[in-house]
Amino acid sequence: MKRVSHQVCLLLGSNIHPEFNLPLAVAHLRQELTVMRVSSVWESTPVGGMGPNYLNAAMLALTQKDAPLLKQRILLPLEARLGRIRSADKNSPRTIDLDIIFFDHQQMDPMLWEHAYRAVPVSEILPADLPELDSLLKEAAARLNATTPLRLRQDVLL
Repeated sequence: MKRVSHQVCLLLGSNIHPEFNLPLAVAHLRQELTVMRVSSVWESTPVGGMGPNYLNAAMLALTQKDAPLLKQRILLPLEARLGRIRSADKNSPRTIDLDIIFFDHQQMDPMLWEHAYRAVPVSEILPADLPELDSLLKEAAARLNATTPLRLRQDVLL
């Protein structure tokens, strides 16, 4: 039986020791997924909460798991392994946050179009076979970045 590969775009974020936790999360994901591309690292102020600035990046990868299994068997356990503590405050500081943005070209995160910290990294890595979406997202990323600018962090290597 042939195994099906699914294309997934993930958004990674951290504001607790992010210079350590973001590269560590990418290293762990490289062991579980076939990583095709990783964006630059972008620094942003917290949205909807207090705390230190976030570092965010996006990853385009292939997986054999469907979206629910990917979340349950890889993403949530990795968040727990890296010390993520979930609380009632959805905007509380975190060691790592792993979100599925696209799965097999289906958008899974409606907030993508609302925040620069999401749109900018994802716009860097979208696959070439989505030219219309790529163009729209690049425009949205530029518009969002003009109102809530991000800072490129070339010192954090993924």
